[in-house]
Amino acid sequence: MRLEELFEVERPVVGVVHLKPLPGSPRYSGSMEEVLEWALRDARALEEGGVDGMIVENYGDAPYLPGRVGPETVASMAVAVREVVRSVSVPVGVNVLRSDGEAALAIAAACGAPFIRVNVYVGAYLTDQGVIEGRSYAIARLRAALKADVKVFADVAVKHAVSLSARPLVEEALDAVERGLADALILTGPRTGEPPSFREVAELRRRVGAPVLVGSGVRLDNIEEALSSSDGVIVGTYFKEGGAIDRPVDRGRVEALVREARAIRSRLRGTG
Repeated sequence: MRLEELFEVERPVVGVVHLKPLPGSPRYSGSMEEVLEWALRDARALEEGGVDGMIVENYGDAPYLPGRVGPETVASMAVAVREVVRSVSVPVGVNVLRSDGEAALAIAAACGAPFIRVNVYVGAYLTDQGVIEGRSYAIARLRAALKADVKVFADVAVKHAVSLSARPLVEEALDAVERGLADALILTGPRTGEPPSFREVAELRRRVGAPVLVGSGVRLDNIEEALSSSDGVIVGTYFKEGGAIDRPVDRGRVEALVREARAIRSRLRGTG
């Protein structure tokens, strides 16, 4: 897979729509209309700021479930994702936290979203939700059963988690692609808003036959290093007002980073 086929640009900048708490989660306000208004405002700000794509995720649902989410989450996320897909012209992805790839795939297939993100795809991780095991086998089979042209972006060494295996990062990445059939990989830092090692990103990109994206900690002051080492970036926290993840998307911050990203792409194309 080449990311240009999905995003129509090399080294895309992908924003994140962090949904407010959904029905059934501890902090749900009781109003789905509020959830949708927040989501659509952020989605439009991201698109107007120039992102090449975006991911919708149930960030407000903490503390997250370690396994499958409930039908109330699937239903409410489907409503939100469909509204976002209808409201923007860039590709929209789905991430069901903490790591329900089957729910994400079902939502994406029903709502016309062309890709999903799965936090734990292969292996097993110790997380703040307990031990989470990858379900690449179930996700790949569901994708086949649904005949869904939905790409799978799989995290490796995902944030807020520690692998229960001592295997090298590259080995897990190769398993995700070769045995789990992931279409692209995501590498994050240890926590939300913290970047990974760009040296490790570049190494994965060199060793693994799939696109590698930086999945956290991308800012204006490191966007050049992030894009130079990867095939694209996912930006959430930096795009918010004041860089605070619980605030709305700041279109000005989006525009500034996207403008710099476009200049970097031009320079990288010039160097071959």
